[in-house]
Amino acid sequence: MGSEGLPAVTIHVTGFKKFHGVAENPTETIVSNLKEYMKKKGMPKGMVLGSCSVLEAAGQGGVSPLYQIFQSAINSKDSESSSPGRIIWLHLGVNSGATRFAIEHQAVNEATFRCPDEMGWKPQKVPIIPSDGGISRVRETTLPVEEITNSLAKKGYEVTTSNDAGRFVCNYVYYHSLWFAEQNGTKSLFVHVPLFLTIDEDTQMQFAASLLEVLALC
Repeated sequence: MGSEGLPAVTIHVTGFKKFHGVAENPTETIVSNLKEYMKKKGMPKGMVLGSCSVLEAAGQGGVSPLYQIFQSAINSKDSESSSPGRIIWLHLGVNSGATRFAIEHQAVNEATFRCPDEMGWKPQKVPIIPSDGGISRVRETTLPVEEITNSLAKKGYEVTTSNDAGRFVCNYVYYHSLWFAEQNGTKSLFVHVPLFLTIDEDTQMQFAASLLEVLALC
């Protein structure tokens, strides 16, 4: 993965607020505390932690603020990255039934929500970006998912790769992010985390820090 001689990579992170069935979303806590946590721990060499944003758990209604965050990062004058190719979007979402972390390889252009999102939208078999093809269209991250997963596993985390980010808000945001990444020459990754009841908050904060360290080398 090595990045010797390259400009610093800037990593922007998003999480989600609560949604139906998940009253407390661990990703809201992780993302809200990440800057302070990394300040104490020490930032990995060759990495800048950019924006840390908590999104509404919403599909269509959340697209406009999502793109505002994307665009502001691209336009940011304080980014130390000299090129968009050194910008990574890291999205964290919760899988309440999971027992381990999952590095998501791809997103599908299909919104089929099992329950309404936080703005009351419940699409069924709707293309996320209609101009990008039908609901079977798949977009894959350009980041080395297997290498990232293996690096994290070697650090002792319960982590796996996944080819299915669901069809709810997580997949919805990931698809938009992968589309935006292609248009702007940036990179994107989605990672599912379990509830804090399954893997405690301290371990999840350590995991997030380790994930940033691994991504800094990509």
